Amino acid sequence: MTSPLRALTVDLGETFPLGDLADAITEPSALCWIRRGEGHLGFGESARYTVTGPDRFIEAEAWWKQLTLDADVIDPLQHPGTGPLAFGSFAFSRTSQYESRLVVPEIVVGIRDGRAWATQLTTDGTAPSERALRAAVDHWLEPRPSGVANGSHLTIRSGRLGEQRWMEAVASGVRHIRSGELEKLVLARDVVVEDDGGISRDRVLRRLASAYRDCWVYGVDGLVGATPEMLIQVEGRTAQARVLAGTLDRRDADGAGPGYAERVLAGSAKQRHEHQIAIESLTTALEPFSEALNAHDEPFILELPNVFHLASDVKAELAEIEGHVPTPLALVNALHPTAAVCGTPTRVAGELLRELEELDRGPYAGPVGWLDGAGNGEFGIALRGAVLEGTTAARLYAGCGIVDGSVPQAELAESWAKFRPMLEALGVER
Repeated sequence: MTSPLRALTVDLGETFPLGDLADAITEPSALCWIRRGEGHLGFGESARYTVTGPDRFIEAEAWWKQLTLDADVIDPLQHPGTGPLAFGSFAFSRTSQYESRLVVPEIVVGIRDGRAWATQLTTDGTAPSERALRAAVDHWLEPRPSGVANGSHLTIRSGRLGEQRWMEAVASGVRHIRSGELEKLVLARDVVVEDDGGISRDRVLRRLASAYRDCWVYGVDGLVGATPEMLIQVEGRTAQARVLAGTLDRRDADGAGPGYAERVLAGSAKQRHEHQIAIESLTTALEPFSEALNAHDEPFILELPNVFHLASDVKAELAEIEGHVPTPLALVNALHPTAAVCGTPTRVAGELLRELEELDRGPYAGPVGWLDGAGNGEFGIALRGAVLEGTTAARLYAGCGIVDGSVPQAELAESWAKFRPMLEALGVER
């Protein structure tokens, strides 16, 4: 790529024809970041950067800075997400073979606080124009047939470890914790859903956005899902995160009366301990970048269609470091992986989970989201998701926090509760 990045943003006003951005997901390859009907959709591709290894965040940040340094930008709105924008998905592990990536679309359509806009991005030497941009928006938002139909056979099969072997891994993790090697371990497992009629990626994303409006629905290439956990959100000098640790299946709470989830989660020493570890993991990593840092004194109950979580929100005012506010990817590099998705101590937990899980997580539990050219961005943790493998299969992942007192059968049941959003989006009833 020899031509500089050019970006033109146009205000679409408050009369966006579809109202809810999720309704605009009719293109199977659309890049997606949506919560409560707002966010960003990306169409086409202007540029892409891929990287593997321990320095993946820093190398991707350097590429993005270079790409946007000399960019020709016309952006009358200048709010988070307008102007140059890239969607990103990163491997969980520094040892993963999965290619972490930043993808710059040709067209971005966004909604923020009820107001819509669109951005055209070019790297081929052509200059964006408002006429071409509006025509492209009309094209990408046209309703189009799915191209696939529900098959006659929809099956679930075990992934790397079957249920019994995974429960044995949980028991092994508990023994390591009781021996004093670590405090917490987050063990993941995978299952594969196959649909002989083909899997409609756009339909999966629309279903997730409809059912899980309080989650961040993401789609970057084959990675799709709806995460309830925000690793880091940066707007100007303000950073925010949402930490989850402690889970109760909603089906276990049916008919138990009001306040049951709070009694079970907030009243459980095991759940509170797991949650406190996750909070301390994040705040310890964020503190060096912050002038002020605030977290909830008491976690709250986050109610989702499939589970209840113990949740805490963390907010920080970012400090200038060497004259610059840290970028979203610089913060991601410092924060990932948190205890909520790996364990603590991180190095010990990471080595042990690779041994016990016997799988490459790929992008599961890695950062996923977007960043713009002005230093704003949102990166959630790729949970409640799947990686589409070909046209007829999806590999689903779920993880559970293991601490002293964890029971393998209970953790297995929790993993199925966490699979539920993707199973339902794929049309599986379980």
